[in-house]
Amino acid sequence: MSTVWFFEDVNLFKMLCPHKFKAYKKDHAFKAYKKKDYIYFEEDASNKIFLIEQGKVKIGYYNEDGEEIVKAILAKGELFGEKAILGEAKREEFAQSLDNTTSICPIGVETMYDLMRNNQSFSFKVYKFIGLKFKKLERRLQLLLFKDSKTRLKEFIDELCADSGYSCPNTGDTIICHHYTQSDIASLIGTSRPTLNILLNELKEENYLEFHRKEIRILKKAA
Repeated sequence: MSTVWFFEDVNLFKMLCPHKFKAYKKDHAFKAYKKKDYIYFEEDASNKIFLIEQGKVKIGYYNEDGEEIVKAILAKGELFGEKAILGEAKREEFAQSLDNTTSICPIGVETMYDLMRNNQSFSFKVYKFIGLKFKKLERRLQLLLFKDSKTRLKEFIDELCADSGYSCPNTGDTIICHHYTQSDIASLIGTSRPTLNILLNELKEENYLEFHRKEIRILKKAA
């Protein structure tokens, strides 16, 4: 796969000129991970950011009781570890592969700084991306603290809809193509897999949605 294509496939990197990227090509070898492999741990040195070429990655941390808190589940084309750009010295979270064929492109912080100095538009997009990501995380934490499970699920689906939903011209339904398993969604909204299954069945009986392995369909009456 062309690494330049990979960068151009991510919205954040559309402003990156290929010839500038080629100057750093030696720093962008892809690394492979199996399911449950850790890409980094809490307290590891924060000196790289990472792009996902293939597979899925879970970002999370452990609370004082040792319980795992899942902050995000990311897929192809998404970036993580970005707080290294802001001066984070040590990781405050872990990153773990969720697939047996996860492929990651690590980029040193100094390389990112060089790219950002050489391209003002690119630099602006980096900081805009980080700001939007923080806003999403803050909103998700508020949902976990103050909303019931069903509301958290519906707002999670609304967020997916805003990010990637499109209207089906034949039915008027809103279709969301997604990469999440039911276990992924349960982790992200802070509930159990059995409870999520109950909630999905309730929403289906209410003619709110249809849930499939790679697609969520919000029915026209509910939209």
